Amino acid sequence: MAIEVNGKSYEVDEEGYLINLGEWNEDVGSFLAQQEGVAMTEQHWEVINFLRDYYNEFQIAPAVRVLTKAIGKKLGPEKGNSQYLYELFPYGPAKQACKIAGLPKPTGCV
Repeated sequence: MAIEVNGKSYEVDEEGYLINLGEWNEDVGSFLAQQEGVAMTEQHWEVINFLRDYYNEFQIAPAVRVLTKAIGKKLGPEKGNSQYLYELFPYGPAKQACKIAGLPKPTGCV
């Protein structure tokens, strides 16, 4: 399967996750967000960039509890809670945000 963004084709798996993480860019992220029905704001991009940094450091996409705790440490307690993250990514902050960020599906997500 593949998606096309700005005339370039990107391979995705059967759930729509990007196969080659190195091909991700903000245009691809915006396209994936649009497919997910998420209107990206500065707050969304803050979480997406956090996830990409986290993945680069630890080589793993965090599950929602780990994500919530890590965001709270870095961005503050008002952002490090499930309610805030679910408002941004209603289909699951870890699963949906990782897809938009071009990362693999977090382990433990169904």
